Amino acid sequence: MRPAHVTLAVLVAAVWGVNFTVVEIGLGHFPPLLFSALRFLAAALPAVLLVGRPKVAWKWIVGVGLVLGVAKFGLLFIGMDRGMPAGLSSLVLQIQAVFTALFAYAVLGERPSGIRLTGMAVALCGVAVAAVDGGAAGPPTAFALVVAAAACWGVSNVLTRRAAPPDSLNFMVWVSTVPVLPLLGLSLLTEGPARDLRALRSLDWQGAGVVLHVAWITTVFGFGAWGWLLRRHPASTVAPFSLLVPVFGMSSAALFLGEPVSGLRWVAAALLVGGVAVASVGKAPRALGGTGAKARVTPLESRT
Repeated sequence: MRPAHVTLAVLVAAVWGVNFTVVEIGLGHFPPLLFSALRFLAAALPAVLLVGRPKVAWKWIVGVGLVLGVAKFGLLFIGMDRGMPAGLSSLVLQIQAVFTALFAYAVLGERPSGIRLTGMAVALCGVAVAAVDGGAAGPPTAFALVVAAAACWGVSNVLTRRAAPPDSLNFMVWVSTVPVLPLLGLSLLTEGPARDLRALRSLDWQGAGVVLHVAWITTVFGFGAWGWLLRRHPASTVAPFSLLVPVFGMSSAALFLGEPVSGLRWVAAALLVGGVAVASVGKAPRALGGTGAKARVTPLESRT
């Protein structure tokens, strides 16, 4: 990769890592489900008017929109709202790589190689260590919600592989249109119209800036730049840069939120990131019986 392309890849990882701190700040302004809905609304408009018609079937857009937008981000934001630290969330979410491999094996028949299985086992050990650290850093239910969010991310990765979108930015913008109404409906039912209205009435420049940041910088710029890199370089070259996300996530949370980073958390980070790295450099999964989708890494597989 050219130095400029390496810089861009690191910048995207930094943007995605710092995003966890931005989300933590945003949760001080909005209920979690309303915040997530506003994020996707801002990401979809006005971009949906500029990217052209969808380039994959609507069933994939709706499926990924519900699983990624409603389930994954809903669970993540609720988990963080209930006390899961931003830095720890950025780390634990990386277990999505293991969930993706498991679901790809079950649905697509992609059999992981021995080295990938070893990497996944190491990553799971990292999550176990993170769970011990998380027990001291936040409620166990909040930790479980973030793990569940990672599992939903794994499902959306498999759906995205099946969709095989030729234009990742076009796909992500249209996917962003799907979660808005379901998230708003769930927010009204669970968070209450009074709480939502109070948050909107008290909207200030910081709250508006947070929504625009997670929508335009994290989602539109992040996915656009990541997709641009993937179109110019092998996925195996680009994807490892996503392992920098928890590094930036924990560092920014410590710097801007004063979130402590214990020695145990660094051990968890080393195990989880190292395990995912080993799994990433292993041989491509083999399709059982000669069938199944060819393994590929998409922008959604490396998202924060």
